[in-house]
Amino acid sequence: MRVPATDRLAHAALALVGLLLAVFLGAPLVAIGVEAVLDREGRFVGLANILSYLTTPALLQSLWNSVWVSSLVTLLTVPIAFGFAYALTRSCMPLKGLARTITLIPLLAPSLLSAISLIYWFGNQGAARGLIQAFGFENIYGAPGIVLAQCFAVFPHVLMILVTALSLADARLYEAADAMGTSRVRKFFTITLPGAKYGLISASMVAFTLVITDFGIPKVIGGNFNMLATDVFKLVIGQQDFQRGAVVALLLLAPAVLTFAVDARVQRKQVAMLGARAVPLRPRPSRGFDALMGVLCLSVCALMLAMLGMAVFASFATFWPYNLEPSLNHYRHGLVDAEVGEAFVNSLQLAAGTAFFGTALVFAGAYLLEKTRGADALRPPVRLLAMLPMAVPGLVLGLGSIFFFNAPSNPLGFLYQSMALLILCTIVHFYTTGHLTAVTALKSLDPEFESVSASLKVPFYRTFWRVTLPICTPTLVDIARYFFVNAMTTISAVVFLYSPETKVASIAILNLDEAGETGAAAAMCVMIAAVSLVFTLLFMAAGAWVDRRTQAWRHPSHT
Repeated sequence: MRVPATDRLAHAALALVGLLLAVFLGAPLVAIGVEAVLDREGRFVGLANILSYLTTPALLQSLWNSVWVSSLVTLLTVPIAFGFAYALTRSCMPLKGLARTITLIPLLAPSLLSAISLIYWFGNQGAARGLIQAFGFENIYGAPGIVLAQCFAVFPHVLMILVTALSLADARLYEAADAMGTSRVRKFFTITLPGAKYGLISASMVAFTLVITDFGIPKVIGGNFNMLATDVFKLVIGQQDFQRGAVVALLLLAPAVLTFAVDARVQRKQVAMLGARAVPLRPRPSRGFDALMGVLCLSVCALMLAMLGMAVFASFATFWPYNLEPSLNHYRHGLVDAEVGEAFVNSLQLAAGTAFFGTALVFAGAYLLEKTRGADALRPPVRLLAMLPMAVPGLVLGLGSIFFFNAPSNPLGFLYQSMALLILCTIVHFYTTGHLTAVTALKSLDPEFESVSASLKVPFYRTFWRVTLPICTPTLVDIARYFFVNAMTTISAVVFLYSPETKVASIAILNLDEAGETGAAAAMCVMIAAVSLVFTLLFMAAGAWVDRRTQAWRHPSHT
């Protein structure tokens, strides 16, 4: 049967999306696997590099450090985030919106901010150094600092998952328990926890993966405490040992892939638990319980604000800790003397390019997968490639991009260290979340739109432009905001790929900290957070405007 020209165009566009993902995601991962089985001269050596790694005590110690630190952060963060999520969803405490907003602070700044702030709080000249010494630690450097900074950095990610899990409760179970005189404690252990178990598993796996693959925090506050992420950097940049660097990258990839597999299974089971007749649970006021939840949330928010507040205060301090009068010295030094101003321009270019091209690619790919027909053999691999970035740490993707794009025989080698490659790598790194957001929006649209268009011989692209795109415009704004903020704050995805001309602000902050310019580094972290906040508000305003212009049909006027 002859395939219509419009369907052939859709298939070609879908193949192009798949090709882009294969080149900028699949090929770098294959390059890492190849590099791990070669020696420095490019000869095949099989498992020799892996065996060499396993017989190096210092590197094995880094593996153990990464595992136990990631486990400890998970054990600390998940229960606290669960309590916070429980307060937001099951209590009537006041100012829930404000509390929820404060917990988003870590998302607006590089993870370096929490590490730098802890140095000012508990470092060798910290404002509260005695407090950390009271717990038996000489200072904050090493494992204690990494654990505390990571708890701050991963908290909002864990909280988002747990809020979603606790929001899916069926009120009928609680009504039946109340009718039987069941106590609040027993309801918690027999209804709430079992209902949220899949969310707890997902949150735990995400927290573990975020910590074990993070590079910025252990680099800044880790001292001599080595972890896998810092080992990759030292092996590749410091020792030019690409082979063992590839082996460590594969180790970093393993927990992320496991997390991806477990999370996919968990999500399927979680959906299966939801009944069509479920009744939303609405909390009832309880003075004592609401007060207790309020104290918990207030404590967490106070710690969040203390972390941000110290970074802001230190960025304006003239000379810590001897002259605390406010000045703009650190900002002037960072932007002018250290030439971070140019890096900020690069960061804005990276963020804008990632937001624009990433949103277009993600939404087009999701639309072609969900709303077009045919090319059945092509769709499964493209879907797999769209979901795979969730399981690939940025550090691994960046290292693989070095191996692939810096290969002498690669015709795409001209992209190496260019802004275009930074943008494409960042898009691929954060692709999955944007893809899932777009798919969710597209699945909410009745497939009859496409069926009617096909019966009337209307090309799919016209339906897309006149119907689908206007309806989904608010989703496009959300995806663009997600891409922009993450591109402003990312470190691991670009730390191997920049050149002096394409250095971004987050990398410049890392260099300032290495040079001992902690005050200037704090100032630049605050500036990134401020820029991210401003653009977040602009995206929110744009979203509200778009909603009024394109979504009036959702709110029919009453006559």
